[in-house]
Amino acid sequence: MTAPPISAPATGAVARFLAGVGLLLRGLGLYLRSPRLMLLGIVPALISGALFVTAFATLAYVVEDLAALVTPFADDWSTTARSLVRVVAGLAFLGLGGLVAVVGFTAVTLVIGDPFYEKISERVEERLGGTPDAVDVPFWPSLRRSAADSLKLVGLSVLIGIPLFAAGFIPVLGQTVVPVVGAAVGGWLLALELTGAPFSRRGRRLPDRRASLRTDRPTALGFGVAVFVCFLIPLGAVLVMPAAVAGATLLARRSLGQSIQES
Repeated sequence: MTAPPISAPATGAVARFLAGVGLLLRGLGLYLRSPRLMLLGIVPALISGALFVTAFATLAYVVEDLAALVTPFADDWSTTARSLVRVVAGLAFLGLGGLVAVVGFTAVTLVIGDPFYEKISERVEERLGGTPDAVDVPFWPSLRRSAADSLKLVGLSVLIGIPLFAAGFIPVLGQTVVPVVGAAVGGWLLALELTGAPFSRRGRRLPDRRASLRTDRPTALGFGVAVFVCFLIPLGAVLVMPAAVAGATLLARRSLGQSIQES
């Protein structure tokens, strides 16, 4: 019995979540067919990746001091208890830093590499029959709006990350449920960020993206969480970023009811 194509309507949240994961895999396949674009798409990710790896490495270097700073109440505890609570605090800091770093990396990379990623997205749409509702959007106003939308999403990741950071101190729950919630939140924000180019090409802003992706949230989450997990792997963000842009174009078309079958 053969599996249905990725673009086939999926019923059930799990099936739609897996369909979203499949969009990233298919985006990777589409992207690899254009070696020249592949190399161009990696350059902005390398620049941004170097900045965020340095920032995260700095956080990891000082995380013990930060953990001690926020747990002064444990100074008089036994060595074992004090070490345990500060390990939990350190993990919470790294989790918050990871969430903000992934969302921030995506935002900065999209701004730095806007012309390259726009071209990748356009090439994908051309393979699928073009953009039927495209509008003429000047480059600089489009870039400013994209940057503003990305800043909003980065700010949102910080606001959501703070309560998740606090929840990270809860025994067991903070080390099991909270990371899953963090991946889901990060995945949703990445789906919103990465679909910026195809929606902007249609003259649509962040509220339009949010409304469209909500109509099939499991698929958007499947795609976004898959990207989020890939971005946590060393060099994964650099290598997967251009493919994520291609997959996001498929996600945008799917959410708008447009074909994702090659013409």
